[in-house]
Amino acid sequence: MSPCLRLLLVEDDELFRLGLEVKLQQESGIEIVAEAVDGETAVEMVQRHVLDVVLLDVGLPGIGGVEACRQIKQQNPQLPVLVLTSHSQKSLIARLIAAGAAGYCLKGIAAETLILAIRSVASGASWWDRTATTEIRTTFDRNLDTSEAIASTAKTIPPLTQREQEILALIAAGKSNQEIAATLYITPGTVRVHVHTIIQKLGVRDRTQAAVLAIQKKLGKQS
Repeated sequence: MSPCLRLLLVEDDELFRLGLEVKLQQESGIEIVAEAVDGETAVEMVQRHVLDVVLLDVGLPGIGGVEACRQIKQQNPQLPVLVLTSHSQKSLIARLIAAGAAGYCLKGIAAETLILAIRSVASGASWWDRTATTEIRTTFDRNLDTSEAIASTAKTIPPLTQREQEILALIAAGKSNQEIAATLYITPGTVRVHVHTIIQKLGVRDRTQAAVLAIQKKLGKQS
C-alpha cells in the first residue's frame, strides 16, 4: 500500500554493512537504493538518487560522517539523516545537531529499534538516543535549579519539528493518540513515534509531564 522508504546506507565496515543490509532487506517498506563507504561518495549518492532517508555511520574515512551530514543537508535540507555510531560523547552529539542530523542511534541497538528510528526520521520526527540526550541534560542540570535547568536544556537539545510542536499542543489540550491521529490525518502508530520522540527530547517521564512543560514554556505550536 504505502510506498517504500528509499534509503542510502553509508557504512565503511563491510561486515557491519552486510549485517545492516540483511536486517533492512527483511523489513517490508524499506528499500536500499544506494550504498557508500565514505563521506564523499555519500554526498555524491544524494545528488544521484531520489531518497527518503540516509542511514549514516559517523566514523567514515575521507571527510567523515559529520561533514558528510552537513554537506548532505546543505544540498537537500528536507532529507533526514539518521546517524549510527559507537560513540556518545557530548561534543560529538553537539556537532551532529549542528550538522543537521535528524537522529542518532548507538550501534548495537535492537533491529526493531533501528527500524523504528528510520521510520521516525523519515516521517518528519527525530530520534535521539536516550544516552545522548541524558548526556547533554546532565551537563546543563549541574548546579542549576529545576527551572533554570529546563530553560538551559531547552536551548541545547534538538528543537521540536513543526509536526512535533503540533502534536505536543494537542497533547497539552488533552487529546488521545487516536484523536491526534484523526485531527492531523496520520496513523496512531505515527503519533506514537512522535510522542516517544517528544518525551525523549523534553527529558520528561511521560506525556503528562510533556503537557505540563508545554503549557509552562509555551512549547507547542499554537493554532
